[in-house]
Order: sequence, then structure tokens, then C-alpha cells
Amino acid sequence: MSDEVKQVLPLAKPMEGVSGKTGTWRVTKPVFHNDKCVKCRLCWLYCPESVIEIVDREDAFITINYDYCKGCGICSDVCPTKAIDLVPEGE
Repeated sequence: MSDEVKQVLPLAKPMEGVSGKTGTWRVTKPVFHNDKCVKCRLCWLYCPESVIEIVDREDAFITINYDYCKGCGICSDVCPTKAIDLVPEGE
């Protein structure tokens, strides 16, 4: 086989659906701390809503789309360095 086989992974992007923006009923909110992050990408991998985006800038490695984040806390649970805290919404 001389042609290189390219694998494409299906990724879902958060988008407004019939329910509108789904982050409005969130009770807890994930807050990212760039100084603790080791760039393992586990938060991005395990997020069930695909609201974590890797940006890899000087001021941040990830961003969280709070319009669609439901505050489930999975990103915080899987982070080995506790770079993501869950805080009550509104703080």
C-alpha cells in the first residue's frame, strides 16, 4: 500500500440546539488553573459535552465553553494535578 491511510476521529462540537444553551441550569462551575496544568488533556478527553477546547496560549492551555458546560465535574475528577476546581455557580 503506497497511499497513506488517514484516520479521522468523529468529534462533536457544542452547538445550540432545540433546547437552547444548555449551561444555564448549571449549579457548579469548573474553574481552570493554568499554573497547575501539566497538559495531559484528560479533561478534554473525558468531557461528555465537548466544551473544553485546547488553545495552548501563554495565559491558558484550555478554555471552557460555559454556555454549554453542565458542571458535571468529570473534568475536575480526572485531572491528576487538580488544575480544575468546581465552585458554586456565581462565584
